[in-house]
Amino acid sequence: MHSPSAPSPPQRPDGPSVRIGALVPLTPPGWVEAGRQLLAGLELAVREVNAAGGVGGRPLELLVRDTAADPGRAEAAVEELAGLGVAALAGEYHSVVARAVAGRADALGLPFLCSSAVLDALTDRPSTWVARIAPAQSHGWRRYADFLLDAGHRRIAVAADPSTYWAAGTEILRERVAPRGGAVLALDARARTPADLCDALAAHRATALLLLVGHPEPAVPIVRAVRHDPRLPGLLLGAPAGQPELPSWARLLGEDGAGIPFLRYLPERPTPLGARVEASLRERLGGPPSFVAFEGYDTVAVLAELLRLHGPERARIAAGWGDVAVEGTRGLIGFSHAPGIGVRQWVWPPVQIADRDPADPDRIRVLRTG
Repeated sequence: MHSPSAPSPPQRPDGPSVRIGALVPLTPPGWVEAGRQLLAGLELAVREVNAAGGVGGRPLELLVRDTAADPGRAEAAVEELAGLGVAALAGEYHSVVARAVAGRADALGLPFLCSSAVLDALTDRPSTWVARIAPAQSHGWRRYADFLLDAGHRRIAVAADPSTYWAAGTEILRERVAPRGGAVLALDARARTPADLCDALAAHRATALLLLVGHPEPAVPIVRAVRHDPRLPGLLLGAPAGQPELPSWARLLGEDGAGIPFLRYLPERPTPLGARVEASLRERLGGPPSFVAFEGYDTVAVLAELLRLHGPERARIAAGWGDVAVEGTRGLIGFSHAPGIGVRQWVWPPVQIADRDPADPDRIRVLRTG
């Protein structure tokens, strides 16, 4: 009687590669730290797909382009990658840049799976070519507004840089807090020094200040000014866009950077896949991964499944968004239409509100899940 044979190891993919274009901010003024996290997740997933035999016997190849948070540069990269024959585009962190990528991809008939940008209006019109892993901004920021309201905050100020993304966030907050008697005061972070902002906060008697600004400038000097202003001892600082999660925040601010709630898109408990990927990403990054790295990994996992189902033809990939059900690092990923969103959307990734623990700023504690 013969014993069952062990399963054969995956065959090394040896056909012509299937190319995926990856768009990430890797140089300033882009948020470089987030870009590196995103790229680490994309690259890890490609490596694992290829170690498991690739897609249809063909290896995945990632063609990486640095957007540097520049919409024009990103559009040029989309044109270049389309000419190089990529089957699809992945990535991008900055919402304004992702919007430019989505518009160009739609015009060229090139599938784009957006990893991390959350602006609701990712395209000017409904597009069959674009889908998104990250949640829409309104989904997460409404929960953040509810968190502030439930904590008793009604006089909320925002220090905002001028941009479509920050302006959209401010309006989401206003619409959420106004029915419950709250008000949002918008302060132009570029027109005021940190000391001027503190004066306005004291005059307005704000109980919370949200940092809708870039990191490290001007976020870090604003935090330091507020933390050390004797008129503002009970003011809550918040950063819904997630700046405090990245290691440089703790490195630059120490105790001043703790207790500042932010949004991140992770489950209450890691899935088995999420735990395994977290360990690999930690080794790759030399520290704990941000949720952005998981978004990158999940993006490639979805595109690999689409390629297995439909092959590398662009039109078939774009027609197949609704066909996939992929076990990602943060749950089962599928795509559908969400009201007011013109692209196929994962409805919805898990949402957490977290901060750095004042007792140990290197530790992130979860304040609310949803």
